[in-house]
Amino acid sequence: MVIDFEKYAVKGSEFIRFVALELEVPRDKAGRIVRAVLHALRDRLTYEESFQLMAQLPMAIKGIYVDGWSYRTPQSRIRHLDDFLEALRQADGKLSGYDFGNNKQALRAVQGVFSAMYEYVSPGEMRDILDVLPHTIRELVRQPSLSVNPNNITDGK
Repeated sequence: MVIDFEKYAVKGSEFIRFVALELEVPRDKAGRIVRAVLHALRDRLTYEESFQLMAQLPMAIKGIYVDGWSYRTPQSRIRHLDDFLEALRQADGKLSGYDFGNNKQALRAVQGVFSAMYEYVSPGEMRDILDVLPHTIRELVRQPSLSVNPNNITDGK
């Protein structure tokens, strides 16, 4: 069996390109943003949720997700929006000021990455991820189609 690394690279590039276009930033910056958001999220999800999310990401993005991951490190919950933004900046390192700027720009970056995730991850898994986030972040990144609309519920007839 031949492993098609080109296919994996193409899918990963599509994900990064999606974020770059969504945020109107260069691809290298989009890549750093994706890495920081995924690492901040990964370090706050349960291992089970991390593995379920990872299973649906493109192979190259899975590599970004697990890069530097120490599963022996205890997971910390995201309690406040400021905690998550601080985790983003720590994950991004020295370029965090450039990549995330002020809090408004950082929140927009998070939205851009979640927009890409909605393209690749099932609605059920996205709901599971949203359930572990604080309300302020959940409402920021919730895709409208994941909200229950009473007009769309049928009685099964």
